Amino acid sequence: MKIKDKETFRISPIGFIRRECEKVFLDIKDKYNPGLKEIDNFSHIQVFWWFNKFDSERYRNILLCNPPYEAPETGVFACRSPIRPNPIALTTVKILEVDLENGLIYINDIDADSDSPIIDLKGYFPVCDRVREFHVPKWASDWPEWYPDEGLSPEK
Repeated sequence: MKIKDKETFRISPIGFIRRECEKVFLDIKDKYNPGLKEIDNFSHIQVFWWFNKFDSERYRNILLCNPPYEAPETGVFACRSPIRPNPIALTTVKILEVDLENGLIYINDIDADSDSPIIDLKGYFPVCDRVREFHVPKWASDWPEWYPDEGLSPEK
């Protein structure tokens, strides 16, 4: 089946990222709580979330960016800019605690603002989510090799 050029897709949030009293957590809507079964047995999960502050026609049409770090101008698909045709973000987070009954997943941190919509979660599986041999552009070659223990925050 070929997708038509003008076809659109509907995405609905399954929950929201919350920041309250120095805690960061994923607040999952009640109807999706059954989908959390076994999530508490993972150390990390991948959070697909919506860069809602950049969801406008203006931002969706920008295809080149100047990253806020030492790098040349790049295309949006070669960076992690929130400005992109579909403002979807992906962040791996460490699970600190899970409250399955209330649909709350406490995490170390995430590079998202409070109330950012969550569009999906996936358990972190090393066999699927990392590669042994890789390369990055020269401008990113001095970045840390591993995800920071403290997580990512919107300020980083």
